[in-house]
Amino acid sequence: MKRSLAVVLLTMQLAATAMSALAAAPVEKIQSMLARPPILCGRFDQSKQLVGIKKPLLSNGRFCVVNGKGVLWRTLQPFPNTLRLKRDEIVQMQGGRVAMRMDAKQEPVVRMINSVLFSLLAGDLSQLETLFELDGSVQGNSWKVALTARQPALAKAIGTLALTGGAYVKTVTINEASGDHTEISFSALQSGSSAMTAEEGAAFE
Repeated sequence: MKRSLAVVLLTMQLAATAMSALAAAPVEKIQSMLARPPILCGRFDQSKQLVGIKKPLLSNGRFCVVNGKGVLWRTLQPFPNTLRLKRDEIVQMQGGRVAMRMDAKQEPVVRMINSVLFSLLAGDLSQLETLFELDGSVQGNSWKVALTARQPALAKAIGTLALTGGAYVKTVTINEASGDHTEISFSALQSGSSAMTAEEGAAFE
């Protein structure tokens, strides 16, 4: 459970890079290309290919990243599910009720993922360089970055990551150590307070 949760949470933190500095080579160039709105919402489409299963698992939904408050990741299809990350906790909601709550002070996985998430939001490149080996390039208005976890525990959970984007992150590819493969694309991005629905705004309170 914790392993799969770590993968999901790291996916969400990558969406957050759209509003923060991304540690990559060349760092300065990619930082200058990325937009950093205080609120960013949009659609995600995810395809997960599991080892031994022919058909990929497809899902889609909405995400919101609010600077200083956290991330809201709402899966709409095939089954409604909401994951909310704040600095001190992770809450999973199903059917309007709390299905799981993890305290960052007690769970090492939560503490690690939240550390990465909020270092991204704050543009703390030194933290990212501690956790990942980075390799990236820029071509025109686009960039791509590969991240390889340095720590064995993190590497075991997520394997390697690849991102592409321009002003915002466009795609995320996760190759897990188990052989599972996940591709996520982001679209219909909106920034500013009007980007969030009333329900999404209330979820951060």
